[in-house]
Amino acid sequence: MKPKLLIVELWYLGDLVIGTSFLRAAARQFDVTLLAKPYALDLQPRLWPDVKIYPFSAPWTSFKKKYHFWRWPLPEMLRLRQSLAAEKFDIGLSARRAGLGGDPRDHFLLKIVGAKERIGFPYFGSEIFLTRPIARPEPESHRYESWRLAGRALGIELPARDQLDPPLPPKHEKTVLIHSGARLPVRVWPLENWRKLALHFREKKYHVQIACDPDQENWWKQNGETGVRTPVTVTELIALVDRAGALIGNDSGPGHLAALCGVPTFTIFGPQLPEWFVPLHPRAEWIEGKACPYKPCSDYCRFPKPFCIQDIPEAEIFRRTEEFVRKNFFGNGAVGR
Repeated sequence: MKPKLLIVELWYLGDLVIGTSFLRAAARQFDVTLLAKPYALDLQPRLWPDVKIYPFSAPWTSFKKKYHFWRWPLPEMLRLRQSLAAEKFDIGLSARRAGLGGDPRDHFLLKIVGAKERIGFPYFGSEIFLTRPIARPEPESHRYESWRLAGRALGIELPARDQLDPPLPPKHEKTVLIHSGARLPVRVWPLENWRKLALHFREKKYHVQIACDPDQENWWKQNGETGVRTPVTVTELIALVDRAGALIGNDSGPGHLAALCGVPTFTIFGPQLPEWFVPLHPRAEWIEGKACPYKPCSDYCRFPKPFCIQDIPEAEIFRRTEEFVRKNFFGNGAVGR
């Protein structure tokens, strides 16, 4: 009988998708349960069918008012704790990296659900909740490296990022999927620039599909994009990705999902660092945001506008993305910056 392993990854789509290689490998040795946001249920059949999902939207992962405790769904949280405690997990693990260490909230959660062995990156004394603290990854390393170190603690050896098996190639090689959304406004290249980029590719006779977040849909329609798609579930997003040959987008979850589904990605970075979050595809390319003394930023910008992403010249994006699409549609492609 396999040991029972609880994995906690309560944050967003990109964070969860980056852990795919670990989840697949762990499921071969453990009876794996994943505590994650509800859209993990949409990802499960495609990415990790052997993993059991407990869906939970942790209130401390919201963008605003995360510590308004009186708004927290306490009855739901108590029921969840009871259900997880009843599973009697042999091991609990959090591979989350926050700041200089892990996430104390994850570590406390592992403790109160009764996991016998608790593994994670210690941070500000959170090792009191862990039975096996593990050494933190190098600060400049990709988020995937956190999963590699967590795997090593369990006797799972994951390949280095540049040695990952390439995903299956996309089914439709001549559609450029442009996704203009991102979870945070500071990570969005201006919509007017995205519209000009779509026009540029159409003038070059490429088929372009626009996708966006719900709050951007009216803008696109008002600017003549009648065929814009607004996926509201991960299942709908996967369906769009499966019809694309390349994805161009902001630093956001759709790029990470596309990469794992075999679609090469081009990412426009702003306040975050590419070395941390470039999608896991061997032909992923990106452009780095303009220099700023406060980078990397997570949620807010100290200036009137996030110039790190908004001031990237249109001409530079046009040239780089056209080269990227040409390589992937008509050539072999290559890793590049």
